[in-house]
Amino acid sequence: MAKAVTVVAGVICHGGKILIGQRKRHDWHGGKWEFPGGKLESGEEPAQALIRELREELGIDALIGPELRRYLFKYDTRPPVQLIFFEVRDFRGVPVNYEFEQILWENSANLKNYDFLDGDKDIILWLAEKSYS
Repeated sequence: MAKAVTVVAGVICHGGKILIGQRKRHDWHGGKWEFPGGKLESGEEPAQALIRELREELGIDALIGPELRRYLFKYDTRPPVQLIFFEVRDFRGVPVNYEFEQILWENSANLKNYDFLDGDKDIILWLAEKSYS
């Protein structure tokens, strides 16, 4: 089996809502929703990678909170993905959409109504069960 790719994502909470982004139409899995984040670069720790990704994707300086969930997910023919989700409650700046088709703030209970990436479905259920915000 191929070595897992590590991907970090931020569950960014503000005002009782969570920030989600929709992938651009022409990207892999275009139109699907996800939490902001991305792949670790060589030598990066997961929290460092998330700080970098949130700066690149949203223009915010985030204080990374505790790890919420971590699990392995396998998409069809691609190598497995180690997904690590962190809580982000504190950040400087106002999120600006630099990478997505659109971004929006949503209640955790409503996340299940969006067409998320298959790898995110476990965290969506977990957030809904906890009425997370």
